[in-house]
Amino acid sequence: MKQPVGRRRSHGTPLFRFSSFYTRLRFILILLAFVALLPPVFFHFKLRRLHQTKLRKCGWLNNPPLVCAHGGDSTNAFPNTMSAYSIALHSQVDCIEIDVSRSSDGVLFALHDRDLQRISGNSTSKVGHFRSNELKELDVYHQSGNSKIPTIEDALKLISASVRQVILDAKVGPPSYEKGLANDILSTVEKMQCKNCLIWAKSDSLVRDIIKLSSDVAVRR
Repeated sequence: MKQPVGRRRSHGTPLFRFSSFYTRLRFILILLAFVALLPPVFFHFKLRRLHQTKLRKCGWLNNPPLVCAHGGDSTNAFPNTMSAYSIALHSQVDCIEIDVSRSSDGVLFALHDRDLQRISGNSTSKVGHFRSNELKELDVYHQSGNSKIPTIEDALKLISASVRQVILDAKVGPPSYEKGLANDILSTVEKMQCKNCLIWAKSDSLVRDIIKLSSDVAVRR
C-alpha cells in the first residue's frame, strides 16, 4: 500500500529546519568573533598612530638641532667681538656664526657692514673701504665694556676648539667683491686648522670658487 504523499513531505521538514538553524548559528558565531576582534585591532592601530605621532614630535630629541649664536651673544655684547664670543662660549652653545669681511688691504675681520655703520656713525661705511689698521683702531662701545674688532684669526683661535661648528658667513662687498676672497678665507681656515669650519655664502660665484680650490672645507649657500 502506498503511503500518503503528505507524510513523505513531513519527513524532510526537520532536516531543513536543523540546517537553517545551524547556518544562523554559524553566522552568529562568526559575527561575535569579528566583534570580539574589533577592540584589540582598533587599539593596535590607535597605539601605532600615537607612537608615530610621538616620533614625529619628539624624534628630534635623538638628533637635536644645532644651536648657533649669530655673532656670538649679541644680546649681552656687541656682535662679532671677543666679548660676544666669550659670553656665548660660557653659555655652552653648539655653534658660533662669524661674519667675515675683508679690508681694503686683504685682512679678514669678524665684522658686518651694518655693524661698522653703527660703530662709525656713517650709514654708508663699507668694510672694504677701510685699511686693516683703521679697523683695528676703532673702539666698540657697549654696556659690557669697550672692545676691539677682531680679525678672523683671533676669533677662530678663541672659539674653534670649544664648539661643534663654526660658520663663517662670507660677506661680499666693494671694492674687490669676490676677487680672491675664496683663497683668503680658505688660507685662514687652513692656517688656523679649523676642522669644524663651514663657509656660508650667498654668492654663487664665491661658492664655486671655494669648491674649485678645496674639497676639504664644507661650503653652503
